[in-house]
Amino acid sequence: MHSLLSDGVLLPSELVRRAQALDYKAVAITDHADASNLDQIIKRLVNVAESIRKHMDILFIPGVELTHIPPKTIPNLASQARKLGAKLVVMHGETLMEPVVQGTNRAAVDCPHIDILAHPGFITEDEAEKAKKNEIYLELSSHGGHCLTNGHVAKIASAVNAHLLVNTDLHDPKDFISQEAAFKVAVGSGLNEQDAVKTVRNNPDEVLKRIGVK
Repeated sequence: MHSLLSDGVLLPSELVRRAQALDYKAVAITDHADASNLDQIIKRLVNVAESIRKHMDILFIPGVELTHIPPKTIPNLASQARKLGAKLVVMHGETLMEPVVQGTNRAAVDCPHIDILAHPGFITEDEAEKAKKNEIYLELSSHGGHCLTNGHVAKIASAVNAHLLVNTDLHDPKDFISQEAAFKVAVGSGLNEQDAVKTVRNNPDEVLKRIGVK
């Protein structure tokens, strides 16, 4: 999710409260960042996370989405994000919607500090295999535009047994989805019912364990 610390419309606290009201178990705010604002965004999210942890019954994960950065800078910035306190590091992949630099997907799946490759567009089987090896999750998106290659991503991931997640890329309250809607996104991407359940229920739990917050 994205707050007004980047291109979202709500304060982090309101995003988390709305998620809590919808019975979300956990929520990650991963605002867009590059070298110009990485430290500011993570510091602010970490600070608000401390307050939320004390006063709200929901798991809030401060994170970051590295966005439109040169592929060669991904390892360094992802490492910096970890050191600054980002619990979840997302990489903005080669979506069809935007002119993301070719080679971003490859650099992301090679980076051990990346947790999720978001909207990876026409990801290759080789890239998906590397993502599996490095335990990087690939996104099936409920966001308009980013979802255009969901079928391709699901097909490639299934071929190599790479890990998938359904992700909202939320910018506005209308972008919240239910677990049922997430399941429909997974099935609509071409997954069978068993794999869809794994994608929307089991894999998110595995991510929480991986990043050490569960």
